[in-house]
Amino acid sequence: MDTSRRQTALALLAASLAGAPFSSWAQTAAQDQAGPPPPAAIEPPDPDAGPDTSVDTQTGSNKHMMAPVMINGQGPFQFLLDTGANFSCISNRLAARLQLPPQASARVHTIAGVRERRIYLVEDLRLGDRTRKRVRVAALPLPGYLDGVLGVDWLKGQRLVLDFKGKEMLITRSRTDESQDKQVVVRARRRMGQLTIVDADLSGERISAILDSGAETTMCNAPLRELVRKSEQRKRLPADEPRMVRFESIAGESFEGEFLFLPFLRLGGLHLGNVQVIHADTHVFDLWKLKDQPALVLGMDLLTQFDLVALDFGRSAVRFDFV
Repeated sequence: MDTSRRQTALALLAASLAGAPFSSWAQTAAQDQAGPPPPAAIEPPDPDAGPDTSVDTQTGSNKHMMAPVMINGQGPFQFLLDTGANFSCISNRLAARLQLPPQASARVHTIAGVRERRIYLVEDLRLGDRTRKRVRVAALPLPGYLDGVLGVDWLKGQRLVLDFKGKEMLITRSRTDESQDKQVVVRARRRMGQLTIVDADLSGERISAILDSGAETTMCNAPLRELVRKSEQRKRLPADEPRMVRFESIAGESFEGEFLFLPFLRLGGLHLGNVQVIHADTHVFDLWKLKDQPALVLGMDLLTQFDLVALDFGRSAVRFDFV
């Protein structure tokens, strides 16, 4: 990969990166297959959530999962599903096309910082069989292929299934999943709306891992980069020259990241190796209060290694299905 070329990144209240796919291996730990994770506090579902629904999805130009959305009876429009965003948004051009009524501006956090953005009111937003009324959305200068982003404000107490193999997305009521053959369930906790895997470590060191379907590339912060450096020193591995790549957000915000590989990553009963990530100390780690502790944002390059990933926001658990 030419690390000097510019990449496109989406960032809305979370990290959303573009980068190269990687090859990783995964296995499960036998001791983690005995049953479900310990129960977490159950978040009550949104009473206005509506019925269970499923929609066929498409793969966007940056591997993102795209779903058709109707707004005020018009569409369908292509929206990206972003579990790293806690606020939904639309493109500036779609807001103008639909002549949406503007609301007061608000501070919107992106991967690079905070900016004032115009807020609009959507009277009717439909995804499959689910409809939300009077939804406030932020307007961003999204690229031409993307009309909007659905954040986790849609998923209070619900269960989101990303079926990569079947090219389908499902939103259902929360339910209990159990680990079994070729299916691993890991505990998580809610952090500002997102799910963070709590039972995770890098070569035995405890880390936090946030699942972000809006991020194409998995990203780490400086404390986790330091864990990798110490591991290399213990093994007396030669220090490689940093491989840097430049990124640009869809809002025109630029930053640099460093390619590196994680030797051994454990997510509950999953053991992963040869995981390529990008080290970039971006605003998102400050936003999630993870600046000073080792943390990962798990992007689509990792998530799509599985057949299916189910994020249960009601029971704070994540299920991974694989061959």
